[in-house]
Amino acid sequence: MKFYYRYQSPVGVLRIVADENAITEIHLEKDGVNELKRKLSTDEVEEKTPLITETVTQLEEYFAGTRKRFNLPLAPEGTDFQKRDWAALQDIPYGETRTYKDIAEAIGCPKGFRAVGLANNRNPIIIVIPCHRVIGADGKLVGYGGGLDAKEHLLKLEGFL
Repeated sequence: MKFYYRYQSPVGVLRIVADENAITEIHLEKDGVNELKRKLSTDEVEEKTPLITETVTQLEEYFAGTRKRFNLPLAPEGTDFQKRDWAALQDIPYGETRTYKDIAEAIGCPKGFRAVGLANNRNPIIIVIPCHRVIGADGKLVGYGGGLDAKEHLLKLEGFL
């Protein structure tokens, strides 16, 4: 069984999904529609569980500028490569960025920067797994599932921009 809750954040509505043990997804929605066009699962129930409540608390602290690192049990679903990518994203410190090439090198696939971009695009737990901290080799903001406005907002919040 999975539970979900829609949280109104400064970047838009975040749909938080959890099972009994971990956060499995956080997606930005626009106009009530998930940006990844995700189909609703029949085993999801709208309920603000204690884990989801803690997630909202930590997100509120993050948006208030008082939380620099999340402390939540995560269980993103993906391939082994995607999971390695998402683990490397969690190593990017608050207020810092890395390039797609940096992440590719960090996960032992130095020529895999395009694959890293695809894995980042499939990140099921945005903000907590900070794919917004990955920028183009030229330093420009590129590619963010929630839109470049949201990416810019998050990086400004962290003091990068």
